[in-house]
Amino acid sequence: MLEVIITTIVISLVGTLAHFFYDLSGHNKFIGLFAAVNESTWEHIKIALTPILFCGLYDGYMYGQNPNYFLAKFVSLVIPIVVIPCLFYGYKLILKKDVMVLSIIIFYVAVFLSQLAFYGIINCDPISHSAQYFSTIGVFIVFGAYAVLTLMPLELSLFRDPITRKYGFKAHSEKFNPFKKKKRK
Repeated sequence: MLEVIITTIVISLVGTLAHFFYDLSGHNKFIGLFAAVNESTWEHIKIALTPILFCGLYDGYMYGQNPNYFLAKFVSLVIPIVVIPCLFYGYKLILKKDVMVLSIIIFYVAVFLSQLAFYGIINCDPISHSAQYFSTIGVFIVFGAYAVLTLMPLELSLFRDPITRKYGFKAHSEKFNPFKKKKRK
C-alpha cells in the first residue's frame, strides 16, 4: 500500500504541474503533447495520463518481468480516461455547474484508483499469454490515441475548452495564463 500512496503522490504532483508546463514552455507544441493546452476535460485526463505513462520508466524497471505488467499498465491508463469524465460530467449534471474543488478531487481520485488497480493487478496470479499480448497492444493503442487526440481532437464536448469553445491547441486561452508577461503601457 505504501507504493500506491507514493506513486499516487508523485503522479498527482507531476500531473498538477503539467497543467502549467505548456505556458511555462512558451507554448512549445512538443510540451503541449504531454501538458494541458486548454481547460477541456480531455486535457485534464491528459495530465493524469502523462505522469502515469512516464511512471512506466520506474514501474517497467521494477515490474516489467511480471507477466501482469502490461495488463496493470493498461488498466492504470484506462481508469483516468473513464473515471474523470464520468465523475466530472456526473456531478455537473446534478449540480448544473462546474465546481473547481470537486474537479481537482476527481483528478486525485482517478490517479489513486489507477495506482490501486496497477498494484492490485501486479500482485494477482499470472494472466495468460494471450491476455499479456492484448494488454500490450492496449497500452500502445492508448498511447497512440493520446498523441493523435491531442493533435487532432474530435469535435466533442470532451475536447472542447469551456472558455474559448475551441479545440486542441487552438483553444488555448491567455485569459488565465499566470505566466504571461504583462505589456507595459
